Amino acid sequence: MTSQADKAHAFRQLHERPGMFLFPNPWDVGSARMLAGLGFEALATTSSGFAASMGVADYHVTREMKLAHIRTLTPATPLPLAADLENGFGHAPEDCAETIRLGAEAGLVGGSIEDYTTDPQNPLYEAAEAADRIRAAAEAARALPHDFVLTARAENFLRGNPDLGDTIARLQAYQEAGADVLYAPALQTMDQIRSVVSSVDRPVNVLMGPFSGFVSMAKLESAGVKRVSMGSAFSNTAYGALILAAKELMQEGTLDFLTVAPKGSDIAALMKAGSA
Repeated sequence: MTSQADKAHAFRQLHERPGMFLFPNPWDVGSARMLAGLGFEALATTSSGFAASMGVADYHVTREMKLAHIRTLTPATPLPLAADLENGFGHAPEDCAETIRLGAEAGLVGGSIEDYTTDPQNPLYEAAEAADRIRAAAEAARALPHDFVLTARAENFLRGNPDLGDTIARLQAYQEAGADVLYAPALQTMDQIRSVVSSVDRPVNVLMGPFSGFVSMAKLESAGVKRVSMGSAFSNTAYGALILAAKELMQEGTLDFLTVAPKGSDIAALMKAGSA
């Protein structure tokens, strides 16, 4: 079994080598092993996808639920695993630091902390407070016995404040606070993505691509993006296929959905190829 230290080293190397890498988001052991079997080099949890697998909405998962999820995923494949650690499961900088420590104990070699408060009336932490939270998380990460890639997320474009200037200012503050990777989900255009990349000196993560119209991975790489994550895209696609198949069965009484379904033996072989 690949050690946590070796996974941490491999994950850091992905960020330091030339070019971009793809960073998909499994939501259970089966999807993690299938993605590993397909040849991806690192994995990240999805908060929304995991929440759906537990039958609840996003941001209704507790820290203990998330940590238990991480403990099942980390030994499932030989790949480095990072996690969407939401807002650190608490408002205080100390909460963020403790979440990083607990996540690392559960097997993580990376994780993200975001500046979303979870309060729809006041969705973003003040910039200085948000930077303090990242600073505490970075200090906790540096104190670990192995490497840990900390990602800082500026949630402006997801939380009703699509202000590119404020987004960049926040990312720059998080960079100074010690973040290793910077991430602003749901940027709308390639110009916005290029502006973020050119305004910071850390690797930049992009969620799928510009939300005004997705582009090829090659175009994102040419813009200087270091890694591309999928968020809940894969889990939503899988659940969407389930919903469509179930509706066909109930409404039409047919099984045409089986024509695109993989064989159970093929799924099993792929999971075996991606297992630790």
